[in-house]
Amino acid sequence: QVQLVESGGGLVQAGGSLRLSCTASGLTFTSYRMGWFRQAPGKEREFVSAISRSGGATYYADSVKGRFTISRDNAKNTVYLQMNSLKPEDTAVYYCAAGSRLQYNFQAYQAYDYWGQGTQVTVSS
Repeated sequence: QVQLVESGGGLVQAGGSLRLSCTASGLTFTSYRMGWFRQAPGKEREFVSAISRSGGATYYADSVKGRFTISRDNAKNTVYLQMNSLKPEDTAVYYCAAGSRLQYNFQAYQAYDYWGQGTQVTVSS
């Protein structure tokens, strides 16, 4: 079956960095665009970043643009999210997702078929 396993979350001070990883199995990785979403307590899940199947196109929410970088290694079936200059408002559970539904905008959760279990990111002030 399909599995997406995130890692790399943790506790970091404001201004610090973390790199999240998400490794996929059970699917043809290059057939899926990959996305990162996050959900803070009491808030809706929100789009963070996405990357095209080839890795040639990337997309970011305005709130993270210039601070986060998404990348993928198709040979390793892994997508990364490098997070720099972290702020307390970045605190959330971060989820990776694999999507084949190209009729949906990359920011829409409906675009994604499979989701990871999430990894907690906590940024202290």
